[in-house]
Amino acid sequence: MTSQTVAPSVPKGSFSKDFFASIVVFLVAVPLCLGIAIASGLPPTAGIITGIIGGLIVGSISGSPLTVSGPAAGLVVIVADIVAEYGIAIYGMIVLLAGLVQVLAGVFKLGVWFRAISPAVIHGMLGGIGVLIIGSQFHIMLDRDPLSNGIKNLMDIPNALIETFEVHGGNIYAASIGLLTITSIVLWTKYAPTKLKLIPGALIGVVLSVIVANLFNFDIKYLTDLFDGPTNLQNILGTIVTPTLGIAQSSMTGGVIVAVLSLAFIASAESLLSCAAVDQMHQGARTKYDKELMAQGIGNTICGFLSALPMTGVIVRSSANVEAGATSRASTIMHGLWLLLFISVFLFTLEYIPVATLAAVLVYTGYKLAYPKVAKQLLVYGKPELAIYIITIITIVSFNLLAGVITGLALSIAKLLYVFAHVSIKAEHQAANKTILHLKGSATLLGIPKLVAVLDKLETGRDIHVQFEHLEYIDHACIELLNGWQKQYELTGGKVTIEWDSLISKYHSKEDAAIQGS
Repeated sequence: MTSQTVAPSVPKGSFSKDFFASIVVFLVAVPLCLGIAIASGLPPTAGIITGIIGGLIVGSISGSPLTVSGPAAGLVVIVADIVAEYGIAIYGMIVLLAGLVQVLAGVFKLGVWFRAISPAVIHGMLGGIGVLIIGSQFHIMLDRDPLSNGIKNLMDIPNALIETFEVHGGNIYAASIGLLTITSIVLWTKYAPTKLKLIPGALIGVVLSVIVANLFNFDIKYLTDLFDGPTNLQNILGTIVTPTLGIAQSSMTGGVIVAVLSLAFIASAESLLSCAAVDQMHQGARTKYDKELMAQGIGNTICGFLSALPMTGVIVRSSANVEAGATSRASTIMHGLWLLLFISVFLFTLEYIPVATLAAVLVYTGYKLAYPKVAKQLLVYGKPELAIYIITIITIVSFNLLAGVITGLALSIAKLLYVFAHVSIKAEHQAANKTILHLKGSATLLGIPKLVAVLDKLETGRDIHVQFEHLEYIDHACIELLNGWQKQYELTGGKVTIEWDSLISKYHSKEDAAIQGS
């Protein structure tokens, strides 16, 4: 019998589904790519270039076919700081090197370790970024310049509003456009007809604002005001600063290396967490995390060479992709093609788009990131998780993103050490000369002093029962301690019953032999 290779079947209508999904993702991506670039201190088209690379290149080789890659609001703060401190040329080198770090992390199969980061730290990071985005973009939405740090931006919001609504004060027209954009997004998201839900609210808000601003000829900032010279493709390509060997040699300082590692770490964590979320939205192929990490690294290496925005897997565009019915990576690739068409043919539309409307889109995005709905979920896992979340946010807003993430990670490790080091021993004295010892937590060598202190206080001659029903873990040192103490206590005329059997049936641990041998 002759064997025959059978080509994998393609679901009927899959191309049409991917085509429609790519249009939806493109419409979501355009305002976000432009707005994130502006917020990061780069030309608006730097975000479009990253979106193109994320679609055409990363989309073709990614380990998560339905995840869309592009500029991420979560990187706005770190990118803006890098651009302000080092300038555009060294910024490009930092993104390039961060991409190479991601590639190496994928080669050495470190992808899964990024998923081991505490959810409280990740949510705290996103919440802190959301607060900072609101603070800076609120001022841009009013056609004002943001201040030097997050605290100042937040504290100055009331003053900005007072100035805006004073006669001959701030730009009331920019404020009106921002308010119209946010209101449109909220109302569309809540009340849009079911058949039209796939049209993104951000697109509705931007289109309405563009119509109103140009119809009434508002005297506000437009995207073309952010460019030096005409907004044509030739001028856009002329703004690209590619790193050189000289730049590479001069940029190798301690601060740059910290920036490279910080960017690589945060971009990788956000990408892989987005992929994990996308996996929960569909029944198709699961993410290959190391492959995805390498794909993100290749994309960021190219973005760094072109001085574009760094990229991550982004959950907003990815969820829109899945909800629109995408079945394969074709939708992600095609959305990159539409972005390329936009920057090469429809670039003239930038002169009609107010800066305030894109800032308003990011204010709403920041609100979604910072909205503390996750606090209730974290509280289910205990107050320490909630505390880590809150402290991470406060540290990010008060200092910077890296300090916040490091603080969150340090607190997570401290909590882990506490869990493994903390043991609670409660002595319950009953009638008939009986005492029950309840052990709770983790009985390790770090808890031996506390355990010894309780055991030494017990009166001689009692009937002692040691119970483990609430014990999470016990190590060999504590087992030996209890065995030795049992023999010594029984020599004084007392009786000790240690419920080793319940411990064995609960854990099936490697200490079974040691316990049974006692």
